[in-house]
Amino acid sequence: MTGANHAFPPNLRLKKAAEFKAVFANPVKSSDRYFTLLAVRNAHGHPRLGLAIAKKVMKRAVDRNAIKRTVRESFRLHPEMIADLDIVVLAKKDVLSAEPAQLKESLCKHWQRLSSRCV
Repeated sequence: MTGANHAFPPNLRLKKAAEFKAVFANPVKSSDRYFTLLAVRNAHGHPRLGLAIAKKVMKRAVDRNAIKRTVRESFRLHPEMIADLDIVVLAKKDVLSAEPAQLKESLCKHWQRLSSRCV
């Protein structure tokens, strides 16, 4: 083990309905064929992530969980791009047909877009 922290601690998550509503109320959006990301600035000094992966989009729990893992990993690897933003990630149907590398590239572009748009 290298001692690196690969966790997704509770303080980096959006957990309460009110936190999600705050993001949905007046978001900055970034969309492509795989994801729609909604973001607002927060006063916490660190980014927070909420995942909304609908059963309507992906029927199987194993698929939803794989997408969640991919999004969390990208979020963990790019904290400098998304400082003090609350972000909700919504998956689209095309996400099922994408390769993991395509999803990571897509998310990286979203992080950059959101950080430049949320001023």
